[in-house]
Amino acid sequence: MTINRANVSAIAEDLYVWLPPKRGWGLANCGLLAGQRTALWIDTPYDPSLAAEFLAESRKRLADGVDVDRIVVTHANGDHLWGAGVLPDAEVIATREALEHIHWEPTPQQTHALVAGSDPDSPLGDYLRRHFGQFDWSGTEPVHPDTVFQGELELRVGEYPVQITGLPAAHTGGDLIVHLPHQRAVFTGDVIFGSTAAQPGDHPSHWAGPLENVIAACERILATGARIIVPGHGPVLDRPGVHEHIAYLGHVRERTHALHAAGLTALDAARRIIAERRYPELGLPERLVLTVAAEYRHLDGSEVPNILAAMNQVAVVAREIDEDADHRAPRPRADGRTTA
Repeated sequence: MTINRANVSAIAEDLYVWLPPKRGWGLANCGLLAGQRTALWIDTPYDPSLAAEFLAESRKRLADGVDVDRIVVTHANGDHLWGAGVLPDAEVIATREALEHIHWEPTPQQTHALVAGSDPDSPLGDYLRRHFGQFDWSGTEPVHPDTVFQGELELRVGEYPVQITGLPAAHTGGDLIVHLPHQRAVFTGDVIFGSTAAQPGDHPSHWAGPLENVIAACERILATGARIIVPGHGPVLDRPGVHEHIAYLGHVRERTHALHAAGLTALDAARRIIAERRYPELGLPERLVLTVAAEYRHLDGSEVPNILAAMNQVAVVAREIDEDADHRAPRPRADGRTTA
């Protein structure tokens, strides 16, 4: 693996967060809530190597004889689910709606074969290898939740209540949030992608939407009164950070609806929003292709596309962005100076 050890830190009483050391596809935040006789994971790392690392770090923080026996999965994207295999006896909990997404997304071994076997000279093959080639799912079996629910579910980890709320389709169909009232913390999954001035994150990628639902989910998170908000990716946020993310989502929604009304295709609308560079500090702007396409589907009433077709569009736009950056890069002159 090329990923260095992630940071595990305490953020509240008996609550820890595992933060990957860099931003990018597949590098999701995970949580550990430690009780005296039981422990809970909130999400898992993407592949067995990273999950084993998080497990080893978790066990350092647990009382003797205690192990992680439950895992709440905020949604069914593999980067939050597939690491559960390192805890084969743990109860995996998800929303009933997440089961549909599990069937839609390629399995771990299918994804591994796709990354390894795609033409590296094609936009998709090159993109997959650059962003997913560091993970290894060659021996990873699909993960199936043991417990599914609809609406709300309340657990206890020792003395601590855990309030789990299923959401209308937002990032995916089957999103949930985990509210820990004693710790005044919420784990949001990919309803929120974190970013701060000190630690810029990446553009979100939303598969389901509409953005109205994503914004409503963010407002629901604020309504819990939590002071610590752990997004699916990026740095931990405070309440003003969530308000800033809502403003970002509102901007993307406004521009998408305006460009849809102007007759642009979803792909060209995404290109236009990227070119406007409203949030230049955020990485992976090509992921706007997915978010804009999801919003267009709700506006047009169209069907969800094949995931590979969607990722191919992402890869094509990423190559266009790279080529444009190369074209605009300063070039050396004969006198040693540079020119754009």
